[in-house]
This record gives sequence, structure tokens and C-alpha cells, in this order.
Amino acid sequence: MNRIRPRALLTATAGVLAVAALSSCSGGAAAAGGEGGSGGGKEVPPMRISVNLTGESAKAGEPVTVTLAEGKLREVTVTDSKGARLDGKVAADGKTWTSARNATPGTAYAVEARDGAGATAKAAFTTAAPEKVNKLTLAPGKNTTVGIAQPLSIVFDHPVKNKADVEKHLKVTTSNNTEGSWGWMQDWSGKDRVDWRPKEYWKAGTKVTLDASLSGIDSGTAGGWFVRDYTTTFSIGKNQLVKVDLDNHRLTLLRDGVTVKDVPMSAGTPGGEKASWRGKTVLMSKEGTINMRSETVGLGDAYDKMVDYSMRLTWSGMYAHAAPWNAAYFGNANKSSGCIGMSDADAKSVYDTVQVGDPFEVTGSDAKGTQALNNGYGEWNLSWSDWQAKSALR
Repeated sequence: MNRIRPRALLTATAGVLAVAALSSCSGGAAAAGGEGGSGGGKEVPPMRISVNLTGESAKAGEPVTVTLAEGKLREVTVTDSKGARLDGKVAADGKTWTSARNATPGTAYAVEARDGAGATAKAAFTTAAPEKVNKLTLAPGKNTTVGIAQPLSIVFDHPVKNKADVEKHLKVTTSNNTEGSWGWMQDWSGKDRVDWRPKEYWKAGTKVTLDASLSGIDSGTAGGWFVRDYTTTFSIGKNQLVKVDLDNHRLTLLRDGVTVKDVPMSAGTPGGEKASWRGKTVLMSKEGTINMRSETVGLGDAYDKMVDYSMRLTWSGMYAHAAPWNAAYFGNANKSSGCIGMSDADAKSVYDTVQVGDPFEVTGSDAKGTQALNNGYGEWNLSWSDWQAKSALR
């Protein structure tokens, strides 16, 4: 990056900047509150400031502080090489200005201060480059419309040791003041992850915005620095809920509490690893026609099929999908390898109707247990108080 050089002289010991008064176009000193020029106007006295960050490898991750030697500061601007400003505030005594945000690693900054007499002073510094940069992946996607169970989910590239500090910089706003909480976990991939879940399912039509003001925040040991902010918005679509009854072998789709589809199905064979998971899960994606192979989910060479109308419910491979080869069991027995199978026509009808983010509430005794928290979006299986306890700020 190009360094923005100050017009002032910075002392080698204290980083104190002395700048002559502003000059008029005629070359004379500008008056403080009077006429400029070479006449008898009163000259604006020199201004001296010091900045806590100096040089080419200044320490990042802390606020910028500008201190005035004499007089009172009127305004200060701190701008990076891309033109973005660090907002800040002048102290009540007028002696110091402090930025509201931390300085970001590997960034060049220009400082300009003006005092009450009209004099200005300038400085510049560049923060040290980070040894490691942490990035993140957001779900759902920006400007998407999702179902009423979709959490806001963040997966980090590197470990986050400073969870409380990171969480403090994640702000969720909604169009109807929805109550919710962040909760930390290890993602199915092994990476650190934090989700924001409402207390109850979202209300249809809610608008959601995330502002992740992470630039200049340290993840902690082995995690690296964040060097940018993130923002995303999404909307909540129709109020839809899918109920899967393992014991009665039925899948029911409700909209606004009214049944719109009720179809026979066959779920996972009970009594072993082929059984389905129970609990409240969330439709993660609609993947259409995909190749499903049993060895990818630890079931040997039991199957290798192209499967239509595939709707992913967990990372471990539980789907709802078309399973015409299992037609004899629809509505009367669970005989699949863990997924919720339907006829081609019923699977297409459900696939065309559901939204990513719709809840699938799976009940019944023919299950191998409750879906894990990180196996997709399993947070709805926790009570509200247990979910809140997973916040780093509680």
C-alpha cells in the first residue's frame, strides 16, 4: 500500500506534529477568526498533535487516539487508503480524540486534526500486516427468502478464541424486534461456528439484517485478524411447517397452521444405523437430482443411486426425496437407509412447495436418537434457556 505522508514534521521521540498556520492564496498567514493576507491580521498559532500509532508497522487492534498539545480540538478525521473513515469522538476537555473502532491490520491511515483557532495538523501511519487473516461464511445468502426456522449462521475459517469480543461485534436487527440469541458450537466441518436463533420460529415477512463490524478484531490464538466488515440481509417467507410421523409413516405440510399436503412415506429402518433422526431439523438445501452412495454415510455398499427431488436435512446425509423403489412400504413401514422416501409425484409436490429454512419436525419411536446440534441446524432441539447459555456473553 502507498503510505500517505504527513505535511507536518513528526518528532522522532514523541510523534508530536507541528504545523504552521494555514496560508492564504497570497502567501500570508491566515487569521484565526479574522482577515487573512499580509496585513495586520492576527496569525493562527502553530498546532501540535501526537498520535498513539506511528510509523510503518504500528500496532493494530486498538483505537486511534489523537492528542492536542495546546488548545482544544474541534474535529479529527482518520481515513484509510480506500477512503473509509474511522468514526470517533472528541473528549469533553477537548484535548483528545479517540476512534470508536480499532485500527485494522495492514492498513495505511491519514490523520487530520483541526483546533478551535482554525489551525490544522496532519500525520500518517500504517499498521503492521497480519500474520493470519480470519474470514467467514454466512448463511443464508444475501437477499434471500427463507423459511421460519432458518437461523443466521456464521462459520469461521480459523479458530475463534476471543468469542465474547467477536460476538459483541455481531449485531442483528429485525423489522419487528424479534428476540433471539447467538450460540457457539463446533460445525460439522470441525470449524468454529456461531448461529443466531429466534426464541420462537420467525414470523412470516420479517426482514433481518446482520452487521458484523469485525474489521480490526483479533480472533485469538491461531485464529488471526479480521480485516473487513460483513453485512447481509434476508427475509422470512411463508409460514410453513413439515411434520414427519415415523410411527404412522406420514409426511404433512402445513401453511399458516392449515394442512396443504398429507402424503405416505417410508423412513429409516429402525433398530440400527439406518434409522432416521428425530427432532426439529431445518431444510438446508433443495438439491434436485443427486447421486447418493451408502459408503459416504458409513453404510458400506448398500446403495448407489441417482435420487430425484432431494431435500437435505442434515450434514450426515438425511434427506427427504423420491424413493419409487420403496413404494411397497409407503404409509405402512420404515424400510429406507435413513432418509424420508416418497413417491415421485408426492416428492415433486413437496419439493416444489417447501422453502429452504422450513422446519421439519420428526417425531416417533422408530428413530436412532435426536439430531445433534451441529448436524445441520439442530438448535431448535434445545430449550430457549439452554440455547441462550451457548452465547459467549452470558
